[in-house]
Amino acid sequence: MSEIQNSSVFSLDDVSNEEMNNLIDGTITDFDEGDLVTGTVVKIERDEVLLDIGFKSEGVIPVRELSIRKDANPADIVNLGDTIEALVLQKEDKDGRLVLSKKRAEYERAWNRIEEKFNSGENVEGEVIEVVKGGLILDIGLRGFLPASLVDLRRVKDLTAYMGTRIEARVIEMDRNRNNVVLSRRVVLEEARKAERSEILSKLQPGMRLKGTVSSIVDFGAFVDLGGIDGLVHISELSWNHVNHPSEVVKVGQEVEVQVLDVDLNRERISLGLKQTTEDPWRTLVKKYPVDAIVEGTVTKLVPFGAFVDLGDGIEGLVHISEMAKAHVDQPSQVTKAGETVHVKVMEIDLDRRRISLSMKAAAETLGFEVEVTPMDKPEDEAADAE
Repeated sequence: MSEIQNSSVFSLDDVSNEEMNNLIDGTITDFDEGDLVTGTVVKIERDEVLLDIGFKSEGVIPVRELSIRKDANPADIVNLGDTIEALVLQKEDKDGRLVLSKKRAEYERAWNRIEEKFNSGENVEGEVIEVVKGGLILDIGLRGFLPASLVDLRRVKDLTAYMGTRIEARVIEMDRNRNNVVLSRRVVLEEARKAERSEILSKLQPGMRLKGTVSSIVDFGAFVDLGGIDGLVHISELSWNHVNHPSEVVKVGQEVEVQVLDVDLNRERISLGLKQTTEDPWRTLVKKYPVDAIVEGTVTKLVPFGAFVDLGDGIEGLVHISEMAKAHVDQPSQVTKAGETVHVKVMEIDLDRRRISLSMKAAAETLGFEVEVTPMDKPEDEAADAE
């Protein structure tokens, strides 16, 4: 029986080492620097991770190329058997291994994704991984810088409070050449506040009573935070009594109840009143002086149109010049003077305008006497006196 020869079968003993290496290399995919490869984590060490990518040797990912986070522990980032993507940094190191970067691969993917959000104006979200001079570093697939001035609506003194928290922000600047991505959280908060303000404004009606917190005090009044929007309590609306400065009535941080006086939707302004939430003491006191009552009072001031008379308890009324005497009066000084005690009759009370109309003439008629009017000096008499 003759031996059958098969030309396609050969013995390994007949192949040299060089030929064997060439045969092996022919079955292995070749990689170039900058290529993205996918492999399986086969070993995790303190300073590197080995990845099986179907090459003649495992690819190595140095710890610095695992994550954008500094001082990261490889075991916290990957697990044995994980399938991950990496970018080829170097075809061979001193040990003949491919040097890979998981961080760079993620960066390439993330940059395209973040760029799309930047162009469309969408928000991004990431965890604060570092507090640096001048701001925060966010992990958004790449390192995003959030300046301190753009962290909140107001300047934040202690940025460490944000460490480890997740933040939603807007990309406001990107520069691929400088590997620079700048974020803003303030613009997101401002948009949310604007939407919140519009919603609150649409629900407010004059006469409504709300609770709020005094957010700031200025010379002309106090601003009250109603929960997303501020309203102004003018100094004249703080108290029923005279107020020299708003700090006499309220302080920053104080919780108060206020009444809505007016809402300007176009200018987004709310006018509030604090005194309206309490009873006007004037209304209570004025009950002691009903219409037609005759009382004694003290003249406090003379004006061309009459005299103001203090009835006591802070209640002041006006005697119009026509109500000072039965006879014609040209000037209030013909009848009375400041500091003099007079009898007056309550003629009218205007609760809304807090005004009391008084009459010395009517009081005199009721009491049975006549108010004396001193004649005015004639011009010739004045000239004689001067001469």
